[in-house]
Amino acid sequence: MKSHAGAFFTGEYRNVLAEFGYEKAAIRERLEAAWRELFEGGEDTRIYHESGGDMGYMLDTGNLDVRTEGMSYGMMMAVQMDRQEVFDRLWKWTMAHMHMTEGANAGYFAWSCSPDGSRLSDGPAPDGEEYFAMALFFASHRWGDREAPFNYGTQARDLLRTCLHKGEDGLGDPMWNPHNKLIKFVPNCEFSDPSYHLPHFYELFALWAYPEDRPFWKAAASASREYLRTACHPETGLAPEYAYYDGTPNNERGYGHFFSDSYRVAANLGLDWEWFAADQWACEAAGRIQAFFADKRPEDYRRYSIEGKPFEEKALHPVGLLATNAMASLAADGEPARASVDLFWNTPLRMGDRRYYDNCLYFFALLALSGNYRIWKP
Repeated sequence: MKSHAGAFFTGEYRNVLAEFGYEKAAIRERLEAAWRELFEGGEDTRIYHESGGDMGYMLDTGNLDVRTEGMSYGMMMAVQMDRQEVFDRLWKWTMAHMHMTEGANAGYFAWSCSPDGSRLSDGPAPDGEEYFAMALFFASHRWGDREAPFNYGTQARDLLRTCLHKGEDGLGDPMWNPHNKLIKFVPNCEFSDPSYHLPHFYELFALWAYPEDRPFWKAAASASREYLRTACHPETGLAPEYAYYDGTPNNERGYGHFFSDSYRVAANLGLDWEWFAADQWACEAAGRIQAFFADKRPEDYRRYSIEGKPFEEKALHPVGLLATNAMASLAADGEPARASVDLFWNTPLRMGDRRYYDNCLYFFALLALSGNYRIWKP
C-alpha cells in the first residue's frame, strides 16, 4: 500500500471512484440519486419516513421495526450530506421514543421500536450509541449547537460518559469493558462483535469527549486495532459476527461465522485507514477479504466459516457485502480493489423487503469512495 498520512491530518479525502476513471459529475449524481431514493423515493425504495410534524425514522424493511443502528446511520448520512432537517427529525424521534430515563439502562437507547414509537426492547445495542455520538459531534461542528435536544456536542459527551461509567453506582453495565477497553456486544455480555470496533471514531472521541474520558478513548482505539488483528482470519481476512475478547469466534448461538454483521469490518478497515492510516495491517486485511471474494459472484455469496468454508445458506444481504468489500479499497490496492469498486459501481441499490441493511452499507460506501465521508472538526 502506498504511504498515506490520513485525511485527519491532511484534510484531503480520496475519491477512489474518480481515481478508477469514473466521471466526477456522474459520481456526484449517483450520490444525490441514492439519497433521493432512500430518503425521498417511492415506497419500494425509501427507508426514511417522516413522523408527525417534526420527526422521522429509518425503517428496517426486513423486520418492520426501527433500530438504533438505522437511526444512527441515518443521522450520519444526513450530516455528511448537509441535511440538517432530516438529522434533527431523526434525533428528535430517537430522543422521544428510544431514550431510556429509568432503570438499569437509563441514558442508553432502546435498540428496537415499532414505527409508532412503542418499544419492542428495553435493551441497548452499542453500535447505535457509538454512531449516535459520532454523528452528534459532526453535527455540532458542522452546524453549531442549539437548544436541547439539539445541543449536539453536549448530547454526544453525555452519551459517551454514560457508555463508560454506567454501573459505577451499581446499576447497569458499561458498553465498553473498563479493563481491556473493548466494546461489548451488549452491556451485560462479556464478549464482542468485531464489526462494532471503530477505532477511527475513538480517535475523535479522544479529542472531543469530556476531558476525564479522553485517555480511555485513546486507549480504546489502540485496543480495537489490536483486537481486529486477532478476530480477522490471517488468510481470508474474514471475521465472525460475535467473538470473545481473545478474538476467537463465539459460536454459542451460531454467530461465530462470517455473516451479516461481519460485512462491516471491511468497511471499517477502509475508513480507519483513510482517516488515520494508523496501522498498515488494515491494508493487508482489506486485501485478503477482497481476494477471498474475487472469484465469487454476488448471487452465490453465502455464510462462511472464517477459514472460508462455504455453508449452504445464502447471504441475506449480498449488496451490502459487495458494498463493504468495495469500501475496503480505501485501504487495499491492486486488481481485487479495482474489481470490487467496479462491481459496486455497476450494482444498483437493492429493492424489496431486505433493502434496508444493504442500502445503508451501500450509501456509506458511496460516501466513502467518493471522498465524502468526512471528519467534521470544530
